Parts: sequence; C-alpha cells; structure tokens
Amino acid sequence: MTTTEILDTAPADRTVDVIGPDGSASGSATLPGSVFDVQTNVPLIHQVVVAQLAAARQGTHATKTRGEVRGGGKKPYKQKGTGRARQGSTRAPQFAGGGTVHGPQPRDYSQRTPKKMKAAALRGALSDRARHSRVHVLSAVVAGEVPSTKSAIGLLSGLSERQQRLVVLQRGDELSWKSLQNAAGVHLLFADQLNTYDVLCSDDVVFTSGALEAFLAGATRSEEAAR
Repeated sequence: MTTTEILDTAPADRTVDVIGPDGSASGSATLPGSVFDVQTNVPLIHQVVVAQLAAARQGTHATKTRGEVRGGGKKPYKQKGTGRARQGSTRAPQFAGGGTVHGPQPRDYSQRTPKKMKAAALRGALSDRARHSRVHVLSAVVAGEVPSTKSAIGLLSGLSERQQRLVVLQRGDELSWKSLQNAAGVHLLFADQLNTYDVLCSDDVVFTSGALEAFLAGATRSEEAAR
C-alpha cells in the first residue's frame, strides 16, 4: 500500500470484546476510527513526547558564581613582589572552593505544545496499539465490592503475555485502583490523564468500560472546541 492510498483510507471503527472479571467475553465495545484508526505521525509523537519529558524536569539545579560564594573578601597576598600571579580573592574559579564558571542555573525547561498537537499524537499512539490488537476493554477489574490484587493480576495476565500494561480507570473507581495500585508492571491512570508517553511505554492499553466512555466523551468535547 502506497502512502497516497494510506492517506486516502478513511478511519474505520474497530470492535473489541468486553472482558468480564472472570475472563470471559461479556459483550463488545466500539473503538471509533477517529481516535483508534488514524495515521500515526512519528515526528509529531516524538516532538510531543520530548516536550512532555522536558516539562517534567524541575529545573532547580544551581551553582554559585564567585560573587555568591561565602568568604574571599580579603586579598590572599600582596599585589607585587611575591613572584606569583596576582590574585584578588580565594573564591575565584581557579581556587578550590571558588565559584563556578558558566554553571547551571535555575530555568524552565517546558516547551509550548498546542492542544491539537497533543491530541493528534495521542490518537496516533492509540491507533498504533489498536492496529496490533493491544487495546482491551474490561467491564470491571474485579467482581464484588472487595479489592483483590490476585484476581486483578490474573485477569490482566489472561489478556496477553506482555509485561507492561497501562490500565485506564474512571474517576472514582477506588475498587479497581486499590486492586492494582501495587501490581508489578501495571501503570494506572484516570481517563483524563491519558497521554502519549505512557501509551508508548506500555505494551497493552487496558480500559474499563467507564474509562473508555469518559475518555471518548472528553475527546469529542476537544474536537468540538477545536472547530
């Protein structure tokens, strides 16, 4: 398939099984093509991920210049007659304990990234996972009202043998959160926190039914606002 043919192909909706807490299919869910079947723009994704990682830097690194180091007010020795190079302070950069030349100073590393770019990168990352059947939907993480990490891990293990999983939950789903918050290889996010970097770091993306609805509702509002 040529690049022109790929661009001309309209996004198609995908249908996936909704898996219940017992591991069996309990229905189906539709993954809209406008979110889960768009062209993956690798340079755009790279730019958005770099900006996200840059924004996560604290930027609090700091070194002291010769004017900020304590002491050094007295001239070390007289100007002439010693045969040595003239010195005015022991806090000059060439002395041990002196100031630092061109050292790091506090700064803001964040980059401006338009919302449309972030949304497009996220759609591209999700589409890549969906094309490889790595997007799953659960009706619930555990059955009943009591958290169970063992049951939750068993359910996720039945989805695939891959180790790194991103589980997207709906706000207020404390039962699922408590069941998976200490599980190895599982990264938890709420639907409104979903981002490109975490999708790329995961082998599989797992939504609960409520989280998928919340995410798609937010994506729809963003598209309408962009228009």
